Amino acid sequence: MINSKENQVKTIKPKIFHKPILICELIWLTLSGLLLSNLQASANEVNRYLGDIPFEMPEIALPEFPERALNVTDFGAIGNGLTMNTTAINNAIKACSQSGGGTVIIPRGLWLTGPLELANNVNLHLQNGALVIFSPNRSDYPIINLPGKGFVTHPLVYGEKLENVAITGEGVFDGCGENWRPVKKFKTTASQWQELLKSGGVVNHSGDIWWPSVEAMQGEHYRDSLLATKPKKQLTAEDFLPARDFLRPELLLLNNCQRVLFDGPTFKNSPKWAFHTQRCENIIIRNVKINNEWWAQNGDGIDISSCKNVLIYKCTVTAGDDAICLKSSKTKGQTEPSLQNVVVRDCIVYRGHGGFVIGSNTDGGMQNIFVDNCIFVGTDIGLRFKSARDRGGLVENVIIRNIYMKDIVNEAILFNTYYENIGREEKTYPVTEKTPIFTNFRLDSIFCFGARQAIGVVGLPEMPVHRIVIRNSILSADVGVTAENARDFTLENVSIIPKTDPILHLTQCANFHLDTIGFPATISTFMKLSGKNTQAIHIKNTALSSFKNPIIFSAEVNPNSVVVE
Repeated sequence: MINSKENQVKTIKPKIFHKPILICELIWLTLSGLLLSNLQASANEVNRYLGDIPFEMPEIALPEFPERALNVTDFGAIGNGLTMNTTAINNAIKACSQSGGGTVIIPRGLWLTGPLELANNVNLHLQNGALVIFSPNRSDYPIINLPGKGFVTHPLVYGEKLENVAITGEGVFDGCGENWRPVKKFKTTASQWQELLKSGGVVNHSGDIWWPSVEAMQGEHYRDSLLATKPKKQLTAEDFLPARDFLRPELLLLNNCQRVLFDGPTFKNSPKWAFHTQRCENIIIRNVKINNEWWAQNGDGIDISSCKNVLIYKCTVTAGDDAICLKSSKTKGQTEPSLQNVVVRDCIVYRGHGGFVIGSNTDGGMQNIFVDNCIFVGTDIGLRFKSARDRGGLVENVIIRNIYMKDIVNEAILFNTYYENIGREEKTYPVTEKTPIFTNFRLDSIFCFGARQAIGVVGLPEMPVHRIVIRNSILSADVGVTAENARDFTLENVSIIPKTDPILHLTQCANFHLDTIGFPATISTFMKLSGKNTQAIHIKNTALSSFKNPIIFSAEVNPNSVVVE
């Protein structure tokens, strides 16, 4: 896809094919063999992580590569932090693929480059000490037309319709995102804001957002005007060049690829999303580190969009937006959920708008999601499930267990189908194919030490959040549980430890089963009930006599709607 002259790829075979093998070349070949051996040995680990999941899932095979190793230095790359290496690295990748595949090695050093393109049967390996720095010159990134996305600025690392591909090693990709991202004033200190102003760029009319350039600030208006005035079929990449600074690229994007492995590298400081796979199948993401500052605008960590058969484990994420996020979009002729069979285990999130997130676009449907043994520290929300009327679909069979959270800014667990308060009103609308449906979620052993709220649920009048089970959990927070438009909920052996009354506040909720609910002795009210549709609340094995005001009913709720055993 790279279309600038500097980045045109030429096939250049490395010298090892034209002369007797030297000691250094034997080292590369030996390293390639070791890498292949390590990949094969790790197959047992993959099987272990998939061995006890709670649904049927096809086997995910690791990619396999020939014992061929090419070094980017053989193609003219120079790791001094000054030389542009776009052509050299892309030539190495392309030559490796055309020769039958193998490993392309980026050794330790500072490797300045423009956008890179992956290729079939290639393992791009960043050695420990390799720092790939993407050019801060925004003109190095052409506009391209991506399937399902339209015209965008070329991703920093990109692959489309590939098979058997990997990025491995302990090196680092630095997206130089500070050259692209806007910064909101409220996310900075006074001194940081002054430093931004001194660095150049422009500030919007209201003075609360800094932009790296006038083109970035005006790009959204330009793009929208262009789309409104020119027929879509007549648009070209050149038409969008004035909006390039606004159309920030993703650090990594794989589109419609199969049999993919990411193992070891760090992706940091991305212009927009850090790591994105879209419509891919059979993916393993492990030992990956994402590092975006918490104030990085749209700085998502790992985004999995409309993918199937995905295993994510032993990853560490610090993000400026959602940390580990699943999304789905519907395609023409689709007959099954566009996202299914996703396993996330043994991951740590330090910052993010959500630790583990579903949504907001779920219109392609999702099923068979398993999250296990993850730690979230300081995220805005812990487990976050979000959608809205215009972007919804069926999300079901979600199993989450063994989640450990601390210092959550807002909700430890949140279901919200009014994402960004879109369409927030009491009116009931007809159910359509884009109505968000969150159902059949099972959460077990969820622990939170400190949050603003333990659990929040906001469903739609026409489609309550339903069939949710939470068991064997302890959640301490300023506020307990609030639920609106929810039904068929079970809380069993769950301790809610709020600082203020009540433990639960249910509005327009039905068929709640509360069994063995723990609570602090300082709380005087167990539950408040409101809404004319609130009914069938069942409570058992819970010492309501401990409360001064066990249940408070609003005028429209029939006291007989509560059954205590």
